[in-house]
Amino acid sequence: MARMPAAAVLGMLCLLLAGCTQLRYYTQAARGQYSLWSSARPIDAWLSDPITEPRLKARLHKAQQIRRFAVTELGLPDNGSYKTYAAVQRPFVLWNVVATPELSLQPLQWCFPIAGCVTYRGYYDRSEAQAYADTLRAQHYDVQVGGVPAYSTLGWFDDPLLSTFINYNDAELARMIFHELAHQVVYVPGDSAFNESFAVAVEEAGVQRWLAHDGNAAMQAAYLQYTGRRHDFLTLLRKYRAQLAALYASDAPDADKRVRKALVFAALQDEYKILKQQWGGYGGYDRWFEQPLSNAHLASVATYDQFLPAFKKLLEEKKNFRAFYAAVHTLSLLDPPERRRRLQHSLPRDP
Repeated sequence: MARMPAAAVLGMLCLLLAGCTQLRYYTQAARGQYSLWSSARPIDAWLSDPITEPRLKARLHKAQQIRRFAVTELGLPDNGSYKTYAAVQRPFVLWNVVATPELSLQPLQWCFPIAGCVTYRGYYDRSEAQAYADTLRAQHYDVQVGGVPAYSTLGWFDDPLLSTFINYNDAELARMIFHELAHQVVYVPGDSAFNESFAVAVEEAGVQRWLAHDGNAAMQAAYLQYTGRRHDFLTLLRKYRAQLAALYASDAPDADKRVRKALVFAALQDEYKILKQQWGGYGGYDRWFEQPLSNAHLASVATYDQFLPAFKKLLEEKKNFRAFYAAVHTLSLLDPPERRRRLQHSLPRDP
């Protein structure tokens, strides 16, 4: 990968990102991205290096196989993304800040020239994310700060594999690569729910196909269990999101809404404990529920599944990925209200 001086990268990103009107924020973004470029090396270089640990070599080999599958079987871009690897000295590559009004599930948006308006604001340093979150809390917003293991530069740059997710199990590694590459196929500036729901549809269908091709019975059973728990988790959140939406839309005084809001989140916590027992004690979502939950937590998850049923239905109708991508591209060209109307219209009716 060609390397550019940090100053050049900063200047380029500032030009792209509204002329450095928020210089401090864009400076950390440029430095963070440049640090990834600086440390990324081609996978073959890592594999041929005698000091590379055998476990890392095995994971990089697996990533190469998954990357080839993404191109040959899923029609995802065959470019320089995920053909290099970078080790970062932190558990996540980014921390995203998500915020909503105190009595609303509608997330705030931050607008950038490349990505458009998105429902999160990313920081490479957790302390900076927390500091910004504190300023929003001081304005009485509900706020979540969540770690992000990977992100896409939407094909503008070659995204590397990262130490933040390379050690995921095979199915999860495939899911991550398929999801991020999907953002390079279709991306609508300013429509996070559309973009993320589409990418999740690609990742889920892609992993199913990859497991049928390269997996074994144990891997398939484990992933089926994972998707079942994920479905239960999302169903639980939808239930309580609907309760809160009805509450916030009601004519009740704000003071009453605040009291009832607290009761709804307490009930959500209690029902999760029951669900966890049904899972045999599986605690994969414990960290999410250990946080002081807020509207922002529900909004951040909703971004990824709001239109997922519609995209899954569209993929089933089109029968292959290339036809699916073409149909999604057509949707992406519609005016936002019409695009949303069509997606909502195609959602399955509740029984």
